[in-house]
Amino acid sequence: METKEIQKLIDFIAQSGLDEVNIETTDLKIKVKRYGSAPVVSVASQTSAPAYTPPSIPGVAPTAPSPSAPTPTETVASANLITIKSPMIGTFYRASNPETPAFASVGDEIAPGKVVCVIEAMKLFNEIESEISGRIVKVLVENATPVEFDQPLFLVEPI
Repeated sequence: METKEIQKLIDFIAQSGLDEVNIETTDLKIKVKRYGSAPVVSVASQTSAPAYTPPSIPGVAPTAPSPSAPTPTETVASANLITIKSPMIGTFYRASNPETPAFASVGDEIAPGKVVCVIEAMKLFNEIESEISGRIVKVLVENATPVEFDQPLFLVEPI
């Protein structure tokens, strides 16, 4: 991607009202965040699958399945757990294809940068990486089911 193309993209994002956009291709990664009126851009070379992180939509609350109210002991036990949430709307997959093992299962240790799942959005498969270190305690979403933006996907016990 040339400098002119990057500048056009930044101008388009500035006019669109979006606060944050992430674009990843096989050889380029662009992350644009707007703080106030001037956007902040970071560009880095990368080899990974394309990804897009949509902004939050004011007034729209994400929905997450809640099977039942937690008991007091569950609340105390889960107080130190960290939630990995979906950065986008799409279809959640635990593995890259049906023949391969899941990226992350209960009991697995994860570290920042480790792929924990894939979310398909508009025919693009986006690898979701962990931003924390810990151990997977619970997978909150069934394989091949739709997920919403900011929906909890995993519970992680920090290490």
